[in-house]
Amino acid sequence: MTTTILHNARLIDGTGADPIADAVVVIDDGKIAYAGAASGAPQIDESAKPVKVDVGGNTVTPGFFDCHVHLSLPGTKGSPIMAAMVPASYRFFELIDRLKTTIEAGVTTVRDLMGVDVGVRDAVAHGLVAGPRLLVADKMLSQTGGHADFHIPSGLSGTGLIGGELVDTVDEARKAVRELLRSGVDVIKVASSGGVSSPSDDPDWLGARTEIVAALVEEAENYGGRKVAAHAIGFLGIQAAVQGGAHSIEHGYALTDELRTEMVERGQFLVPTLIETLKPDTATPQAVAKSEKWHKLAHESIAASVEAGIKVAVGTDAGLVPDHGATLGELGCLVKFGGMTPMQAIVAGTKTSAELCDVADKLGTLEAGKLADVVVVKGDPLADIDSLADHDNILLVLKEGKTASNRGGYAV
Repeated sequence: MTTTILHNARLIDGTGADPIADAVVVIDDGKIAYAGAASGAPQIDESAKPVKVDVGGNTVTPGFFDCHVHLSLPGTKGSPIMAAMVPASYRFFELIDRLKTTIEAGVTTVRDLMGVDVGVRDAVAHGLVAGPRLLVADKMLSQTGGHADFHIPSGLSGTGLIGGELVDTVDEARKAVRELLRSGVDVIKVASSGGVSSPSDDPDWLGARTEIVAALVEEAENYGGRKVAAHAIGFLGIQAAVQGGAHSIEHGYALTDELRTEMVERGQFLVPTLIETLKPDTATPQAVAKSEKWHKLAHESIAASVEAGIKVAVGTDAGLVPDHGATLGELGCLVKFGGMTPMQAIVAGTKTSAELCDVADKLGTLEAGKLADVVVVKGDPLADIDSLADHDNILLVLKEGKTASNRGGYAV
């Protein structure tokens, strides 16, 4: 059993508890054995030759989550249309750098909500390629003419290319979700509203109706206890997602106070993807025109959602507008627009996100028995939450106790 001791650390454990100034984190065989004050640290058997790492007074946090990414999309480093210009095999190699960039930014778990399948997830899990652990949806379901329908006037369609699948009845939806569950996906993605990037609809439009969302929720629960994430920007789509029982509302810009109350009562999560609203969506020409209205509404809406007590998790839509690895900039947005404290934003990106992803029993906080996903951050992120967005400040990333990135040059 390998023992690693991070000492001379400032600990933010993800629970929301006050930071501990002189802290120690002990990692045994990829799991947290102890995280707390140095004065209470257990005695270590020196004959086992533990690896002792002096982190120089910097801050230790849990590994962060991004609960809404699209690894198959290029962010600002290309256009989604380029996917049509290369063989499918080429696109898998494009994932290598995106995965590496993401984990080096301190993000050890991502939920990919359209575009990569279980093979990519398993390749990372089996060590064939480096990256954060993946939870995948594979496809996004929507109706004809909806957010997943990238049919264009020339008659060509990019629906399948981007990872969409069209379902227009409850029975079609049930069959589609069963096929996805059969393939082993971790989460089901549905578009209950129109979108910004899609060419043929608008966020105000109703996408998958309440009865379709409810059918997906029922099938996902009965076939493996999976959850449903609903792309929902406009009011009608949010209403359908909330009342259909979706586990998480993605975006949720047009939430009303009544729907916020209902979300709290149902225990539903919100993934507001604020960082994507800082730049126009250029996926389609139509998206540019839609961006300003909806991104402005996102900034106006989030504070009321936080105040209402909705469980807010961190997601970015990375790959669509934000670049991969931009995740921790979302924390600053939650503080700036949502009125969260820096500590609340960190909890959103760790503990709450782990709860959303149904992995809080093993991830999200630095507590004994949990997997040792650990990040060493330069300085004090509670004093400057935006510092987390600078990759140079992410000094060390451990995934299950193994080094994934080491900008700080620590002897691990």
